Amino acid sequence: MKITIIGAGNMGGALARGWAKSEQVGAENITVSDLNQATLDKIKSEFADITVTNNNSEAVRGADVVVCAVKPWLVEPVVNGFKDALDYSRQVVVSIAAGVMSEKLTALFQREDGMVPPLFYVIPNIAAEFCQSMSFVSAAKGVDKATQDKVRELFAAVGDALLVEERLVNPGMMMASCGIAHVMRYIRAMQEGGVEMGFYPAEALKIAMQTMLGAVNLLKETGLHPEAAIDKVTTPGGTTIKGLNQLDHSGFNSAVIKALKAGL
Repeated sequence: MKITIIGAGNMGGALARGWAKSEQVGAENITVSDLNQATLDKIKSEFADITVTNNNSEAVRGADVVVCAVKPWLVEPVVNGFKDALDYSRQVVVSIAAGVMSEKLTALFQREDGMVPPLFYVIPNIAAEFCQSMSFVSAAKGVDKATQDKVRELFAAVGDALLVEERLVNPGMMMASCGIAHVMRYIRAMQEGGVEMGFYPAEALKIAMQTMLGAVNLLKETGLHPEAAIDKVTTPGGTTIKGLNQLDHSGFNSAVIKALKAGL
């Protein structure tokens, strides 16, 4: 599968690097287009087989999937610059610009004869660079199931991916794209607590990260509900339950939920 990524910023670059590392795609099947030559040179230095260019129209020719990875306010001018070079009969277009949904995409790509390419609104996260993204894939009206599965599998190559209704993409973004920053903030708080208790910062960060990784792997490997896993490490009158109760007294759960809903 040939993939073209328009835009090599944080998210476009992360996808390019993740797909280049993946067995399903590989660097030789990726073209990245961006106006910033220094950004392209950096990607090329890391993955010599990736094709780089400053010409979006040239970049999309021959691609099976075109990923528009630019900021939301740039989607319209960028799309207008390359859409005439698309083959609507065979090329799939994916936008990862937050909030630019299928209705807007359809209006941008629709030709005078009413034809549009298969369109997708997808939100991945920056962990795609390390093939650990959580992506939410939503197809515009009229896209067949086989094409939906193909795009989901493409994003699953850089982590995990769910096919969802469009109304769930933005909530998914809050949980997994914005949420990755929330998790980092919790790790940072654990680090600060560790320093206050006597660890050096690097040691405290290592402890916090390994603890987070251990918790995630425990849930993945056992299939336990988080509360069931919590019960396994809390003893009557013990230190763990005292800490958990302090989180509750401080409104931890409510703060997390409010943070997730703040961007909707």
